[in-house]
Amino acid sequence: MARTSARGRRNAVRAARTALGITQAELARDVDVTRQTVVSVEAGDYAPSVYLALAIAGRLGTTVERLFGQEPEAEPSRRTDDVEAGR
Repeated sequence: MARTSARGRRNAVRAARTALGITQAELARDVDVTRQTVVSVEAGDYAPSVYLALAIAGRLGTTVERLFGQEPEAEPSRRTDDVEAGR
């Protein structure tokens, strides 16, 4: 299950990392950051730079969009005036 951080952004880093059996320390080493940076990214407390997000996604064998993409919104309901106007 992916975590949701600020502004409705999904954060699936922890799920992707654990699915591969990689520790936070290993991921940090592989993308050249500290383990605390990985902890903060996973918790949604730190928004990684584009370069770091690309490195994390590459190491986890996925895309930035899958790790940090916006949560799909529920189907928007039709507005009353649209229904009345036959749209």
